[in-house]
Amino acid sequence: MAKRDYYEVLEVSKSASPEEIKKAYRKKALQFHPDKNPGNAEAEEKFKEAAEAYEVLSNADKKKRYDQFGHAGVGGAAGGGFSGGFRDVEDIFSSFGDIFGGHFGGFGGFGGGSSRGGRRVSRGSDLRVKVTLNLKEIIEGVEKKIKVKKYVACDHCNGTGAKNGSAYSTCGTCRGSGQVTRIANTILGQMQTTSTCPTCQGDGKMITDKCSNCAGEGVVRDEEVINIKIPAGVGEGMQLNVSGRGNTGRRGGVNGDLLVVITEEEHPELIRDGNNLIYNLFLSFPEITLGTTSEIPTAEGKVKVKIDAGTQPEKILRLRGKGIPDVNGYGKGDLLVRIHVWIPKKLNSEERRTMEKLLGSPGFLEGPSDSEKSFFEKMKDMFE
Repeated sequence: MAKRDYYEVLEVSKSASPEEIKKAYRKKALQFHPDKNPGNAEAEEKFKEAAEAYEVLSNADKKKRYDQFGHAGVGGAAGGGFSGGFRDVEDIFSSFGDIFGGHFGGFGGFGGGSSRGGRRVSRGSDLRVKVTLNLKEIIEGVEKKIKVKKYVACDHCNGTGAKNGSAYSTCGTCRGSGQVTRIANTILGQMQTTSTCPTCQGDGKMITDKCSNCAGEGVVRDEEVINIKIPAGVGEGMQLNVSGRGNTGRRGGVNGDLLVVITEEEHPELIRDGNNLIYNLFLSFPEITLGTTSEIPTAEGKVKVKIDAGTQPEKILRLRGKGIPDVNGYGKGDLLVRIHVWIPKKLNSEERRTMEKLLGSPGFLEGPSDSEKSFFEKMKDMFE
């Protein structure tokens, strides 16, 4: 199923301010919050959809990429293997609970703002890698395996940080909730506040014996081979997001993301211009005068193109559909063949005599027509 436009999801315009976007998300989150819609799968999906839209539109860099490239620029390309969303509702709570001021009107989901199930959850940092693609990979899309050095869960303690994964006890201050609640009497009546437990820092438990392999952190430095699918049509500098494949969070926390930055390998003959490709074809004077057949390189291989007799220099031949597919699936670019004439710098005596004979020939005295002059001016403006 195709993703909806993020602006449509939050019902805001592209010119909406950060505060307007935040306000719109809050409204949607309140409307579709699981605690207000128990057992309603459709409401939960809309809740996740709103959170995904807010994650992108509230981030200036992601918003810019989304405005330029659509879903593919931030991880929403269909079938591309990238995801800009969340794994579950609790993941959303841990990421965006703070926009509700740390306590969400009595609904259990947002708890302490950055929490899961009432406990503070650490989030692993994002990783950034560069992937270089050749033209064929860009046109067809590609699956890449990359080796990444990152923090992964310690296998000695199963990521808990406790020896054998069990050497911890429930925090006596918060009794495992990760939060402490205080009630204060004010002139407006009793006010209840909830904050992170100062004893366990929101973990809800205390390690009694640290894992010797990770020193109680729950993560260790290691290498991981990650398989990523890159959609067709990506471009230089585009950044794609692989959700949850960054550094692992401490002590069972949420994984960060892997940010894949695309770089393009220069093609020896073809020049990229948006979704179009340009090829400069150089022909000799006899070839362009008499007509010829030339082989033109494409990403899929060479194709033969007929050059009509009398074709003028700077003419553009368009091979439709031989360019680069649009990253959002809106068609495919063309291959533009630009005709040039190669003038020899030196001639032998026989060649010179032949050219001198042509000087007075009527066919070589006739200049371009007015319409041809106009065409040449347009071509000149196009490539200046």
